[in-house]
Amino acid sequence: MEDTTKEATCHTEEVTSCRKSHHPERVKKDLTTRLNRIEGQIRGIKGMIEKDVYCDDIITQLSATQSALNSVAKILLEGHLKGCVVDRLSEGDEAVLDELVVTIQKLMKK
Repeated sequence: MEDTTKEATCHTEEVTSCRKSHHPERVKKDLTTRLNRIEGQIRGIKGMIEKDVYCDDIITQLSATQSALNSVAKILLEGHLKGCVVDRLSEGDEAVLDELVVTIQKLMKK
């Protein structure tokens, strides 16, 4: 049986819908835990707005939530760099660098 793990990690644009990442289970669990916490923060902010909580307090919670989202993005970016990008470069696919530049530009808009 042939190992297709690297092949399934990231593909070129022709088969974008088939691209997948393969994070270790501990990373998936960490990301899921972080996202569940963020989901709770969002629900809390929504409740604060419904209860007419002071604006500055809501903004503080929004800032904390954005920071938590940025942490998730950093973890994903690191995994992408060390996994997908390295794999594609080793296969000679330099288009991944253009994709990476766009991804980083999206993250820097925040």
